[in-house]
Amino acid sequence: MKARVKWVEAATFIGESGSGHAVVMDGPPDSGGRDLGVRPMEMLLLGMGGCTAFDVVHILRRARQPIEDCVVELQADRAAEPPKVFTHIHVHFIVSGRGLAERQVARAVSLSADKYCSASIMLGKAATITHDYEIIELGESESPGD
Repeated sequence: MKARVKWVEAATFIGESGSGHAVVMDGPPDSGGRDLGVRPMEMLLLGMGGCTAFDVVHILRRARQPIEDCVVELQADRAAEPPKVFTHIHVHFIVSGRGLAERQVARAVSLSADKYCSASIMLGKAATITHDYEIIELGESESPGD
């Protein structure tokens, strides 16, 4: 895997992934940035969220669960002094569908956390990571997000 980060100006950087996608990263004004993009540590947290969400959706689909939506909300605490590493990350899954089996959702969250999500497992070397989930049962005519 490769990536490239190019300084644009002040505290603005363009990150390019090996797969050809780009993202803007920037700092807050008090650090010389113009607030034009996500902060690098936010990017790290987003990456972890995307990694674990991918796993949970994939595992539930393979288990033939009727998943229709998955939202992952993350809350992270950081050390007060440099390096301001993550010290605790809480991951809350909101999984929606019609007739989802709770044991399958619990299994998917656990497998992602303990076996498959490389980002979570790596960040877990520095931070305590906790997980929980809720299941939203959708009615006949409901769609995710209603």
